[in-house]
Amino acid sequence: MRVRGWVLFLVLALGISLVQTAPAQTSRTVVVTFKDDVSTLDPAIGYDWQNWSIIKSIFDGLMDYEPGTTKLVPHLAESYSVSKDGKSYTFKLRRGVKFHNGREVEAKDFKYTLERVLNPKTQSPGAGFYGNIQGAEEFASGKAKEVSGIKVLDKYTLQITLTKPNAAFLHTMALNFAHVVPKEEVEKAGADFGHKPVGTGAFKLKEWVLGQRVVLVRNPDYFIKGRPLVDEIVFQVGVDPNVALLRLQRGEVDVLGDGIPPARFVQIMQDPQWKKLVEVGDQLHTGYVTINTRMKPLSDVRVRRAMNMAIDKERIIRIINGRAVPAVQILPPLMPGYDKAYKGYPYDPAGAKKLLAEAGYPNGFSTVLYANNTDPNPRIAQAIQQDLAKIGIKVELKTLAQSTVIEAGGKGEAPLIWSGGMAWIADYPDPNNFYWPILSCASAAPGGWNWAWYCNKELEKLAEEADALVQPGQEGERAERYRKIYRAIMQDAPWIPIFHEKRYTMHSARVGGAKGIFVDPIHIPVHYDEVRVVK
Repeated sequence: MRVRGWVLFLVLALGISLVQTAPAQTSRTVVVTFKDDVSTLDPAIGYDWQNWSIIKSIFDGLMDYEPGTTKLVPHLAESYSVSKDGKSYTFKLRRGVKFHNGREVEAKDFKYTLERVLNPKTQSPGAGFYGNIQGAEEFASGKAKEVSGIKVLDKYTLQITLTKPNAAFLHTMALNFAHVVPKEEVEKAGADFGHKPVGTGAFKLKEWVLGQRVVLVRNPDYFIKGRPLVDEIVFQVGVDPNVALLRLQRGEVDVLGDGIPPARFVQIMQDPQWKKLVEVGDQLHTGYVTINTRMKPLSDVRVRRAMNMAIDKERIIRIINGRAVPAVQILPPLMPGYDKAYKGYPYDPAGAKKLLAEAGYPNGFSTVLYANNTDPNPRIAQAIQQDLAKIGIKVELKTLAQSTVIEAGGKGEAPLIWSGGMAWIADYPDPNNFYWPILSCASAAPGGWNWAWYCNKELEKLAEEADALVQPGQEGERAERYRKIYRAIMQDAPWIPIFHEKRYTMHSARVGGAKGIFVDPIHIPVHYDEVRVVK
């Protein structure tokens, strides 16, 4: 968004005046800014990048990840075991873990938590992740009063049985949706639980002034000794990103929740004083163009391969100031199953023209590319349009509101879609999260996210077999199977992978932490439990 100079000056001046009157932060307080207010802190409901890591600091799950990594480890579960058929998981809970209200966590609390997510009345966007639990369908439809596959064996033992093996199941237990909540507090708060959260996490809610701030304070009873590392986190909302940057430079803010303002990115990265305060990391992201495999001439694999060879990805990355690496495949580099040896389609316009001629289109054809109308997506779409024009494909651009683009993709009306602004960031670090929701036959349905309408039943069978490899020690074999699956998908070319976007987080000189916690791939955008004051 462009802002007239004098308006921006007034906004910045106002920001300065606000800084001058704001109360001083204590030595162990961290200040984070956001432009928008936090929507909810209910783990069953919250599903956006802004509230994701705040929720993770208030609540805990049976499983989690080592800070700054994608390594899955037991968390509120002390240990777990898997049955020989790969369908049943038994979790032994840590004893003495307390909710913020002082009550000890028990196995029955996890049963209540999962059934709450699966209850249609909750309207949880995470319900689909647990639909493969035995009895979940009957419970959700009202035919059963409880989920038969979730059993409390004793006070500290929980057993969950699935309808079929799913090697990603433990990852779903690390998602916010499965973070444990106390029934009595949910029932007391009712629909307002998202604004009165009570969990087991490293921080607990102290204050929430809508439109102004959310304040978390250290939980002295947290089960991980020594965590968190600060006494208080203040999330200031309604702060323009340009004002936030100015305030950080003045020492009034510690973390830019919305990131570096695009208009200031190059300036910051070229200034040694400020560049050293920027953390850069990979994320589980791929930006891509979907090619509707059911529309002629896009139904011809030679056409799709030619389009893959026509795109200058390096040029597109320059549009976003180099904040990405070229994508040669579907999975991002952080994901298990990423194929380091696979080089993808070369940038070869001449070779692309030859393939089009072989497919019967020596003079190209006309098609339509849909894209989100928020900058920089229109500029990226124009670059794609220009590259395809060089091989004779005339592309009409339709840059529309995100909801309109999603609707067109879900109806199968869009020949091509640039996914920017809607691109896939994995829910969890497992290769099947890039397959089942967006490339499987099951997802090629009205309202789905498989906008390529791609279906390869042989690969779907292979994915099911890979997901059945649930026993410890089978991770390597499973990753190799997914490498083969994604190589085969790239041969079919339902996508043009464009780039894997990197995360850039800017923080003040007074805060620090272990490597990766400011660009944590799971605790997006920041792993607040691991932030410390260093000055």
